[in-house]
Amino acid sequence: MPYVDVKVGGKLSAEQKRAIAKDISDSLERIANKPKASVYVSFTEFERDSFAKGENLLSDLDQLEKKNLPNT
Repeated sequence: MPYVDVKVGGKLSAEQKRAIAKDISDSLERIANKPKASVYVSFTEFERDSFAKGENLLSDLDQLEKKNLPNT
């Protein structure tokens, strides 16, 4: 019984979760010969200011990225 925990900074819609769960289940069936019905996928969503990459909070990195994007 495969168990996959997907951790995401920010929110996913139910539609996005369904698509991700399908892709993971399809991959495990195709590559590892695990039946889709045996695959469990859980989603952990966290606020982007509750997770850091190196010394920077993801929310701070988001702000830096916005500043560095060219105006369209």
